[in-house]
Amino acid sequence: MSEVRAALRYAKAVMELAVDQNKVRAVESDMRTVQETVAENDNLREMLASPIVKTSDKEAVLNGIFKDSDMLSKELFALLGRNKRIGLLSEVARQFVLLYERMQGQDVAHVVTAVPLTAELEKKILARLKQITGKEVTVENVVDPSLIGGFVMRVGDLEYNASVASKLSNLKRELTNS
Repeated sequence: MSEVRAALRYAKAVMELAVDQNKVRAVESDMRTVQETVAENDNLREMLASPIVKTSDKEAVLNGIFKDSDMLSKELFALLGRNKRIGLLSEVARQFVLLYERMQGQDVAHVVTAVPLTAELEKKILARLKQITGKEVTVENVVDPSLIGGFVMRVGDLEYNASVASKLSNLKRELTNS
């Protein structure tokens, strides 16, 4: 939990700088790219978390992968490196995106499903989320076949896991603890 708080502090600091420099949209785009790239690449995620890999090497890899990023984003890489917190990059990116979405006055529901959402189901989700949050919400659907069925929905800091994989995991844990 302390890592999330630390990441949020970095994200807020970068947001303040981005607002001051009128670079919010550029940095937001960079942070979405960072978040997606790290999530999709196991080797990159492991390298960032590794205590064996030198911080300078981690920064060089990040600057190479994200060479088209805004200078402010690259400065974030360097700052995280200097503070020995480069492993937080993905969480900082996620927190920045959440801050951006709140700043825009909208929430985004990240819905992970085993199969793509139908238009009808998406409408139902949007209607229900508007009742719950009182805000306009957009749905971002990510397909992950490993869920088997069901869904995982995240809106801001709230997460609801109704996936079959989660239920099977809970059942396994209950059976092994009995």
